Amino acid sequence: MARLPRALTLIAGDPGADRSVPPSGFTAWLTLGAAAAMAFLAVFVLAFSAATGRLADRWSEELARTSTLRISAPAEEMAAQTAAAIRVLEQTPGIAAAHALTDEEEEALLAPWFGSDLPLAALPVPQLIEIVEEGEGYDAAGLRARLIAEVPGAVLDDHARWREPLVAAASRLRLLAFVSAILIGAALVAMVTLAVQSSLAANAQIIRVLRLVGARDVYIARAFVRRFTLRALIGAAGGTAAGVAALFILPRSDVAGGFLTGLGFAGQSWLLPLAIPVVAAIAAFWATRAAALSRLRAES
Repeated sequence: MARLPRALTLIAGDPGADRSVPPSGFTAWLTLGAAAAMAFLAVFVLAFSAATGRLADRWSEELARTSTLRISAPAEEMAAQTAAAIRVLEQTPGIAAAHALTDEEEEALLAPWFGSDLPLAALPVPQLIEIVEEGEGYDAAGLRARLIAEVPGAVLDDHARWREPLVAAASRLRLLAFVSAILIGAALVAMVTLAVQSSLAANAQIIRVLRLVGARDVYIARAFVRRFTLRALIGAAGGTAAGVAALFILPRSDVAGGFLTGLGFAGQSWLLPLAIPVVAAIAAFWATRAAALSRLRAES
Protein backbone atom coordinates (compact mmCIF):
# COMPACT_ATOMS: atom_id res chain seq x y z
CA MET A 1 0.00 0.00 0.00
CA ALA A 2 2.92 2.33 0.63
CA ARG A 3 3.91 2.25 -3.04
CA LEU A 4 0.59 3.58 -4.31
CA PRO A 5 1.23 7.25 -3.40
CA ARG A 6 4.62 7.07 -5.14
CA ALA A 7 3.01 5.72 -8.29
CA LEU A 8 0.41 8.50 -8.18
CA THR A 9 3.13 11.08 -7.62
CA LEU A 10 5.02 9.79 -10.66
CA ILE A 11 1.93 10.38 -12.81
CA ALA A 12 0.54 13.57 -11.26
CA GLY A 13 3.84 15.10 -10.23
CA ASP A 14 4.77 17.36 -7.32
CA PRO A 15 4.69 21.11 -8.11
CA GLY A 16 7.46 21.85 -5.63
CA ALA A 17 9.85 19.23 -6.91
CA ASP A 18 8.91 19.74 -10.57
CA ARG A 19 10.35 23.26 -10.44
CA SER A 20 13.81 21.72 -10.30
CA VAL A 21 13.36 20.27 -13.79
CA PRO A 22 12.80 22.65 -16.73
CA PRO A 23 9.68 21.74 -18.75
CA SER A 24 11.46 22.53 -22.01
CA GLY A 25 14.90 23.21 -23.38
CA PHE A 26 17.84 21.20 -24.66
CA THR A 27 17.43 18.22 -22.33
CA ALA A 28 13.72 17.91 -23.04
CA TRP A 29 14.21 17.86 -26.81
CA LEU A 30 17.19 15.53 -26.48
CA THR A 31 15.14 12.99 -24.53
CA LEU A 32 12.11 13.25 -26.81
CA GLY A 33 14.21 13.04 -29.97
CA ALA A 34 16.37 10.16 -28.76
CA ALA A 35 13.35 8.15 -27.61
CA ALA A 36 11.51 8.78 -30.89
CA ALA A 37 14.52 7.82 -33.03
CA MET A 38 15.27 4.69 -31.03
CA ALA A 39 11.61 3.62 -31.11
CA PHE A 40 11.46 4.18 -34.88
CA LEU A 41 14.47 1.92 -35.36
CA ALA A 42 13.08 -0.64 -32.91
CA VAL A 43 9.91 -0.96 -35.01
CA PHE A 44 11.96 -1.95 -38.04
CA VAL A 45 14.11 -4.34 -35.99
CA LEU A 46 10.98 -6.10 -34.76
CA ALA A 47 9.46 -6.06 -38.25
CA PHE A 48 12.64 -7.52 -39.72
CA SER A 49 12.71 -10.25 -37.08
CA ALA A 50 9.02 -11.10 -37.57
CA ALA A 51 9.32 -11.18 -41.36
CA THR A 52 12.44 -13.34 -41.20
CA GLY A 53 10.73 -15.78 -38.87
CA ARG A 54 7.64 -16.05 -41.07
CA LEU A 55 9.66 -16.56 -44.23
CA ALA A 56 11.96 -19.16 -42.67
CA ASP A 57 9.06 -21.06 -41.10
CA ARG A 58 7.13 -21.11 -44.38
CA TRP A 59 10.07 -22.22 -46.50
CA SER A 60 11.23 -24.77 -43.93
CA GLU A 61 7.75 -26.27 -43.65
CA GLU A 62 7.36 -26.48 -47.40
CA LEU A 63 10.77 -28.08 -47.86
CA ALA A 64 10.24 -30.46 -44.94
CA ARG A 65 7.06 -31.98 -46.39
CA THR A 66 8.25 -32.42 -49.96
CA SER A 67 11.08 -34.15 -51.78
CA THR A 68 12.21 -34.44 -55.38
CA LEU A 69 13.26 -37.51 -57.35
CA ARG A 70 15.39 -36.82 -60.42
CA ILE A 71 15.70 -39.45 -63.14
CA SER A 72 18.48 -39.16 -65.70
CA ALA A 73 18.29 -41.89 -68.32
CA PRO A 74 18.37 -42.37 -72.10
CA ALA A 75 15.20 -41.22 -73.86
CA GLU A 76 14.15 -44.77 -74.70
CA GLU A 77 14.42 -45.82 -71.01
CA MET A 78 12.93 -42.70 -69.42
CA ALA A 79 9.29 -43.83 -69.46
CA ALA A 80 10.09 -47.26 -68.00
CA GLN A 81 12.29 -45.87 -65.23
CA THR A 82 9.70 -43.20 -64.42
CA ALA A 83 6.97 -45.84 -64.10
CA ALA A 84 9.23 -48.00 -61.93
CA ALA A 85 10.08 -45.04 -59.71
CA ILE A 86 6.41 -44.13 -59.29
CA ARG A 87 5.65 -47.73 -58.33
CA VAL A 88 8.43 -47.76 -55.72
CA LEU A 89 7.29 -44.44 -54.26
CA GLU A 90 3.66 -45.52 -54.03
CA GLN A 91 4.75 -48.61 -52.08
CA THR A 92 6.92 -46.65 -49.64
CA PRO A 93 5.37 -45.91 -46.21
CA GLY A 94 5.33 -42.21 -45.34
CA ILE A 95 4.74 -40.99 -48.90
CA ALA A 96 1.28 -39.57 -49.56
CA ALA A 97 1.65 -38.88 -53.27
CA ALA A 98 4.18 -38.99 -56.11
CA HIS A 99 3.66 -36.90 -59.23
CA ALA A 100 5.81 -36.95 -62.36
CA LEU A 101 6.07 -33.44 -63.74
CA THR A 102 4.87 -32.94 -67.31
CA ASP A 103 6.86 -31.07 -69.92
CA GLU A 104 4.66 -28.01 -69.35
CA GLU A 105 5.24 -28.10 -65.59
CA GLU A 106 9.00 -28.48 -66.00
CA GLU A 107 9.04 -25.62 -68.49
CA ALA A 108 7.15 -23.41 -66.00
CA LEU A 109 9.60 -24.46 -63.29
CA LEU A 110 12.62 -23.44 -65.40
CA ALA A 111 11.05 -20.32 -66.95
CA PRO A 112 12.26 -17.87 -64.24
CA TRP A 113 15.88 -18.81 -65.07
CA PHE A 114 15.85 -19.68 -68.77
CA GLY A 115 12.77 -17.93 -70.15
CA SER A 116 9.41 -19.23 -71.28
CA ASP A 117 10.52 -20.37 -74.74
CA LEU A 118 12.92 -23.06 -73.51
CA PRO A 119 12.98 -26.01 -76.01
CA LEU A 120 12.82 -28.91 -73.57
CA ALA A 121 12.54 -31.49 -76.33
CA ALA A 122 15.99 -30.54 -77.62
CA LEU A 123 17.66 -30.58 -74.21
CA PRO A 124 18.62 -33.52 -71.96
CA VAL A 125 16.33 -32.38 -69.13
CA PRO A 126 15.86 -35.07 -66.44
CA GLN A 127 12.45 -36.28 -65.39
CA LEU A 128 11.38 -34.78 -62.07
CA ILE A 129 8.99 -36.48 -59.67
CA GLU A 130 7.48 -34.47 -56.83
CA ILE A 131 7.10 -36.41 -53.58
CA VAL A 132 4.66 -35.33 -50.86
CA GLU A 133 5.21 -36.82 -47.41
CA GLU A 134 2.68 -37.76 -44.75
CA GLY A 135 2.82 -38.57 -41.06
CA GLU A 136 6.38 -38.99 -39.81
CA GLY A 137 7.74 -39.10 -43.34
CA TYR A 138 9.64 -41.89 -45.05
CA ASP A 139 12.94 -43.65 -44.52
CA ALA A 140 15.24 -41.79 -46.90
CA ALA A 141 18.14 -44.22 -46.55
CA GLY A 142 15.93 -47.24 -47.23
CA LEU A 143 14.28 -45.55 -50.20
CA ARG A 144 17.64 -44.66 -51.73
CA ALA A 145 18.82 -48.25 -51.39
CA ARG A 146 15.72 -49.57 -53.14
CA LEU A 147 15.95 -46.97 -55.91
CA ILE A 148 19.58 -47.93 -56.60
CA ALA A 149 18.45 -51.51 -57.13
CA GLU A 150 15.30 -50.86 -59.15
CA VAL A 151 15.79 -47.42 -60.77
CA PRO A 152 19.51 -46.89 -61.42
CA GLY A 153 19.05 -43.44 -62.94
CA ALA A 154 17.12 -42.00 -59.98
CA VAL A 155 18.57 -39.50 -57.50
CA LEU A 156 16.57 -38.60 -54.37
CA ASP A 157 16.76 -35.06 -52.97
CA ASP A 158 15.01 -34.78 -49.60
CA HIS A 159 15.79 -31.00 -49.42
CA ALA A 160 17.78 -31.40 -46.19
CA ARG A 161 20.75 -29.53 -47.67
CA TRP A 162 18.42 -26.60 -48.43
CA ARG A 163 16.37 -26.67 -45.22
CA GLU A 164 19.19 -26.82 -42.66
CA PRO A 165 21.09 -23.71 -43.85
CA LEU A 166 17.79 -21.84 -44.06
CA VAL A 167 16.89 -22.64 -40.46
CA ALA A 168 20.41 -21.73 -39.31
CA ALA A 169 20.31 -18.43 -41.21
CA ALA A 170 16.90 -17.55 -39.72
CA SER A 171 18.19 -18.29 -36.22
CA ARG A 172 21.22 -16.03 -36.73
CA LEU A 173 19.09 -13.24 -38.16
CA ARG A 174 16.83 -13.41 -35.12
CA LEU A 175 19.90 -13.26 -32.89
CA LEU A 176 21.10 -10.22 -34.85
CA ALA A 177 17.71 -8.56 -34.32
CA PHE A 178 17.90 -9.30 -30.58
CA VAL A 179 21.40 -7.80 -30.35
CA SER A 180 20.24 -4.76 -32.34
CA ALA A 181 17.34 -4.25 -29.92
CA ILE A 182 19.75 -4.36 -26.98
CA LEU A 183 22.02 -1.79 -28.64
CA ILE A 184 19.04 0.47 -29.32
CA GLY A 185 18.01 0.24 -25.68
CA ALA A 186 21.57 0.93 -24.53
CA ALA A 187 21.75 3.99 -26.77
CA LEU A 188 18.50 5.30 -25.31
CA VAL A 189 19.73 4.77 -21.76
CA ALA A 190 22.99 6.58 -22.59
CA MET A 191 21.15 9.56 -24.12
CA VAL A 192 18.73 9.81 -21.19
CA THR A 193 21.60 9.62 -18.71
CA LEU A 194 23.40 12.40 -20.57
CA ALA A 195 20.26 14.54 -20.56
CA VAL A 196 19.70 13.97 -16.83
CA GLN A 197 23.29 14.86 -15.98
CA SER A 198 23.05 18.01 -18.08
CA SER A 199 19.75 19.01 -16.47
CA LEU A 200 21.12 18.45 -12.98
CA ALA A 201 24.14 20.59 -13.73
CA ALA A 202 22.00 23.38 -15.23
CA ASN A 203 19.69 23.46 -12.21
CA ALA A 204 22.29 23.11 -9.47
CA GLN A 205 21.21 26.41 -7.84
CA ILE A 206 17.56 25.33 -7.58
CA ILE A 207 18.60 21.98 -6.15
CA ARG A 208 20.73 23.69 -3.50
CA VAL A 209 17.75 25.83 -2.47
CA LEU A 210 15.54 22.77 -2.18
CA ARG A 211 18.13 21.13 0.03
CA LEU A 212 18.26 24.21 2.26
CA VAL A 213 14.53 23.91 2.93
CA GLY A 214 14.92 20.26 3.85
CA ALA A 215 14.29 18.40 0.59
CA ARG A 216 15.88 14.97 0.46
CA ASP A 217 17.75 13.65 -2.59
CA VAL A 218 15.04 11.03 -3.21
CA TYR A 219 12.39 13.78 -3.30
CA ILE A 220 14.39 15.83 -5.83
CA ALA A 221 15.32 12.79 -7.93
CA ARG A 222 11.65 11.81 -8.14
CA ALA A 223 10.90 14.94 -10.14
CA PHE A 224 13.65 14.11 -12.64
CA VAL A 225 12.45 10.53 -12.86
CA ARG A 226 8.89 11.63 -13.59
CA ARG A 227 9.77 14.24 -16.22
CA PHE A 228 12.29 12.14 -18.11
CA THR A 229 10.18 8.98 -17.94
CA LEU A 230 7.19 10.80 -19.41
CA ARG A 231 9.38 12.39 -22.08
CA ALA A 232 10.77 9.01 -23.07
CA LEU A 233 7.25 7.54 -23.13
CA ILE A 234 5.88 10.34 -25.32
CA GLY A 235 8.89 10.35 -27.64
CA ALA A 236 8.86 6.55 -28.01
CA ALA A 237 5.11 6.57 -28.69
CA GLY A 238 5.62 9.10 -31.48
CA GLY A 239 8.55 7.19 -32.94
CA THR A 240 6.62 3.93 -32.80
CA ALA A 241 3.64 5.49 -34.57
CA ALA A 242 5.94 6.88 -37.27
CA GLY A 243 7.63 3.50 -37.70
CA VAL A 244 4.32 1.65 -38.03
CA ALA A 245 3.11 4.24 -40.53
CA ALA A 246 6.31 3.76 -42.54
CA LEU A 247 5.68 0.01 -42.67
CA PHE A 248 2.33 0.63 -44.35
CA ILE A 249 4.12 2.54 -47.12
CA LEU A 250 6.18 -0.53 -48.03
CA PRO A 251 4.83 -2.84 -50.76
CA ARG A 252 2.63 -5.68 -49.62
CA SER A 253 3.92 -9.24 -49.59
CA ASP A 254 3.72 -11.21 -52.83
CA VAL A 255 5.30 -14.29 -54.34
CA ALA A 256 7.47 -12.43 -56.83
CA GLY A 257 8.81 -9.89 -54.35
CA GLY A 258 9.55 -12.43 -51.66
CA PHE A 259 11.13 -11.15 -48.46
CA LEU A 260 11.60 -7.48 -49.37
CA THR A 261 7.89 -6.98 -50.02
CA GLY A 262 6.86 -8.88 -46.90
CA LEU A 263 8.69 -6.74 -44.32
CA GLY A 264 6.28 -6.05 -41.49
CA PHE A 265 4.01 -7.68 -38.97
CA ALA A 266 1.19 -10.16 -39.39
CA GLY A 267 -1.61 -11.28 -37.11
CA GLN A 268 -0.87 -10.96 -33.40
CA SER A 269 2.68 -9.74 -34.09
CA TRP A 270 1.13 -6.28 -34.68
CA LEU A 271 0.92 -6.07 -30.88
CA LEU A 272 4.71 -6.07 -30.59
CA PRO A 273 5.16 -2.34 -31.37
CA LEU A 274 2.86 -1.50 -28.47
CA ALA A 275 5.54 -2.74 -26.09
CA ILE A 276 8.19 -0.31 -27.41
CA PRO A 277 6.98 2.84 -25.58
CA VAL A 278 6.51 0.85 -22.37
CA VAL A 279 10.00 -0.62 -22.55
CA ALA A 280 11.45 2.81 -23.38
CA ALA A 281 9.69 4.35 -20.36
CA ILE A 282 10.95 1.60 -18.05
CA ALA A 283 14.50 2.02 -19.36
CA ALA A 284 14.28 5.80 -18.91
CA PHE A 285 12.87 5.38 -15.40
CA TRP A 286 15.78 3.31 -14.14
CA ALA A 287 18.41 5.28 -16.08
CA THR A 288 17.09 8.59 -14.71
CA ARG A 289 16.79 7.30 -11.16
CA ALA A 290 20.32 5.89 -11.15
CA ALA A 291 21.86 8.98 -12.77
CA ALA A 292 20.01 11.47 -10.58
CA LEU A 293 20.69 9.74 -7.27
CA SER A 294 24.33 9.17 -8.18
CA ARG A 295 24.88 12.83 -9.11
CA LEU A 296 22.97 14.19 -6.10
CA ARG A 297 24.85 11.96 -3.65
CA ALA A 298 28.17 12.95 -5.21
CA GLU A 299 27.37 16.64 -4.71
CA SER A 300 26.01 16.31 -1.18
